[in-house]
Amino acid sequence: MDRPRFRKAYLAPRFWPLWCGLGLLWLIVQLPYPALLTIGRVLGALMYRVASDRRTIARRNLELCFPEKSAAERKRLLKENFASTGIAFFEMAMSWWWSRERLAKLAHVEGLEHLQKAQREGKGVILMAAHFTTLEIGAALLGQQHTIDGMYREHKNPLFDFVQRRGRERHNLDSLAVERDDVRGMLKLLRSGRAIWYAPDQDYGAKQSIFVPLFGIQAATVTATTKFARLGKALVVPFTQERLADGSGYRLVIHPPLEDFPGESEEADCIRINQWVESALRACPEQYLWAHRRFKSRPPGEPKLYPKRR
Repeated sequence: MDRPRFRKAYLAPRFWPLWCGLGLLWLIVQLPYPALLTIGRVLGALMYRVASDRRTIARRNLELCFPEKSAAERKRLLKENFASTGIAFFEMAMSWWWSRERLAKLAHVEGLEHLQKAQREGKGVILMAAHFTTLEIGAALLGQQHTIDGMYREHKNPLFDFVQRRGRERHNLDSLAVERDDVRGMLKLLRSGRAIWYAPDQDYGAKQSIFVPLFGIQAATVTATTKFARLGKALVVPFTQERLADGSGYRLVIHPPLEDFPGESEEADCIRINQWVESALRACPEQYLWAHRRFKSRPPGEPKLYPKRR
């Protein structure tokens, strides 16, 4: 995919409100990091009150995945989750506009040697991640230390798409954006020994998935991880990230490559992936994107798990 280029059309009046919003956001993220955490939590509290549909989905997910917790515990977790989502809004802007030096001070990276070893051996890497609220800043921090390509879906607003891509790709000029549906392009990169960020933890529909347990619930799980690993002759390397509670930044962990992957069957691989996803979510549940309807697809004959949207 070509690098994003500024176009005169972005100065048209229809984009002025977005320019004003981006300008205000740019000004806010010049504040010190602790202040941004506080403002983010306030924004999250506001979202908790007004985003009723997303609150309902997240609450339902927590009920399904953590039935052992009390209602009060899940409510506290839900509020913390919205606080994390509010902070993520400013983390996105930080990753786009903070200087490389200022941003790098927040990174605490472990396991980088696994990516470096794969690179030396010319092996492609599927950097298997999950949709945490810290996704944007985590990718930026890791991208400063190692070339990471990313799966990409074009935004409907061309100006926002330009700003987003430019902000993401500035951390490593060698990084590439791969269209989410460009399977051939992804396999080509993997075979050439590159590392690609990929998250198999969302519900993309039953047609391209199989049903295997996640938190004890049958969940539509994509089989693409197995296909990419086999056809791309690539390693699958788990990657986790978390915002540290002491305000010192972010802990990024590149785990050892999965052994004997792909395995005997796609079903066995999907079970293994979901077991990893579940362990990652249990380790840091307040920072996961629970507002996604992870269990919206159901096996034949099973009832829907979410109420109808308003």
